Amino acid sequence: MKNKIGVITSLCDDKPCFTELKRYKLDLCQLNSWGSWMWTDELAEKVKAEAKKEKIHITALWAGYCPPNDWNFTTGPLTLGLVPAAYRAQRTAELIKAADFAHKIGLPAIVTHVGFIPENAYDPLFQEVMVAVRRIARHLESLKMEFWFETGQETPTTLLRMIQAVGTSNLGINLDPANLILYGKGNPIDALDVFGKYVKNIHAKDGMYPTDPLKLGKEVKVGTGRVRFPEFVKRLDEIGFKGEYIIEREIHGEQQARDILETIEYLKKL
Repeated sequence: MKNKIGVITSLCDDKPCFTELKRYKLDLCQLNSWGSWMWTDELAEKVKAEAKKEKIHITALWAGYCPPNDWNFTTGPLTLGLVPAAYRAQRTAELIKAADFAHKIGLPAIVTHVGFIPENAYDPLFQEVMVAVRRIARHLESLKMEFWFETGQETPTTLLRMIQAVGTSNLGINLDPANLILYGKGNPIDALDVFGKYVKNIHAKDGMYPTDPLKLGKEVKVGTGRVRFPEFVKRLDEIGFKGEYIIEREIHGEQQARDILETIEYLKKL
């Protein structure tokens, strides 16, 4: 199978989900939703029928969870993912609900940020997070689905340690190369030496390393940051990656659309 190019599109309950794909002349996407109240049987059937009618392939459901979610180095560790104990039970339940919703659509996996996983393997918090991840993974396993972790808040070694500690057969990585840079956690090309065999999907995104230790680095258009996409794509080919490149540009308006269109052409050349 050849690598394919798609975009992230939002789950909608009041309008079609895939309209913007037509603008980009794409038939591939990753479905994104931060609203667990939307994950109903009725909406699953609506999305499934719409995707079939429009001949859209959905790679996975990117599943968000209840707030707060602070994308920084200060309150981020206290609010993101399954790491904060105050939100872990609710978010575990939400991600299990996401798995059921995605299963009804016929998707192979859900994706999420686990959070700032402790780097110390003997930190009790690491074990607590592992138990929560394993519970979600086992539920997905019963549905014959996979659980993909989006990179960002943890080092590649820490993420590999979590995957091995959880120990189920259905774990993978949604590799966002820019996030490794934005969070200052690693070089995405070198990271493939650590966890390359687990990479299932790519977020085509670029960025700069943080220079303010309290704030993430800046996200930029693909090809203009520090990911070094020609080398990155070449290395993915070398390790046998067969998945999709899902474009993510975290700005809004017409500039976002222009950047996505340019990124599509850029990736085609690679």
